[in-house]
Amino acid sequence: MSGPPVRGNQVRRSPSRPEAALVSIGVGCVVFGGLVAAATGPLGLEQGSWVAAYLVLVGGVAQVAMGLAPAWLTRRPTSPTISWSTLASWDLGSALVIAGTLADLPLVVDGGSVLLVIGLATALYAVRRDAQHSGALDAGWLLDVAYRALLFVLLVSIPIGVVFAHLRADG
Repeated sequence: MSGPPVRGNQVRRSPSRPEAALVSIGVGCVVFGGLVAAATGPLGLEQGSWVAAYLVLVGGVAQVAMGLAPAWLTRRPTSPTISWSTLASWDLGSALVIAGTLADLPLVVDGGSVLLVIGLATALYAVRRDAQHSGALDAGWLLDVAYRALLFVLLVSIPIGVVFAHLRADG
C-alpha cells in the first residue's frame, strides 16, 4: 500500500496487521455493498439501498480510512490493542446498527451506535499526536485535516441515525 509523498525527515510506515485488517474488511464492505445495491431492485428489498449505502460509506470508506490513517499520519506504530479495539467496535457496531435497523429494533441500533462512538474515539486516539506533517499547508496536513473531518462527520451522523431509528419504530 502506498501513501502520500514523504518529505524531509518524515517516515511512512507500513500498516500493522489490525490496520491492514481494517482496510481489507473495508474493501470487502464496499464490494458487498455494491452487490446489495445490485440486488435491491430485482429482489424488492425495501431497505436495500440504505444497507448498500451504509456498507459502502460506513463499513467501507470510513473503515479503510481508519486503517490507513495511522500509517500515513504517524511515525510510531499504533498499539495493537487500540487498532484491534477500533476494528472490533466499528465492525460489531455496524453489524448491530444494520441488524437493528432491518429488524426495527431501535435499542439494538442504540447499542451499535455506542460501539461506533468507541470506534471513532479509538481511531482518533491512534493519530492523537506525532503527525508527520511540518505544520505548513502540505499533503500531510491536508490528510490530517481531511481524516479528522471524516471522523467528525461520522460522529455527528450517529445521533441522527439513532433518532431516525426511533422515529421509524414509533411510526
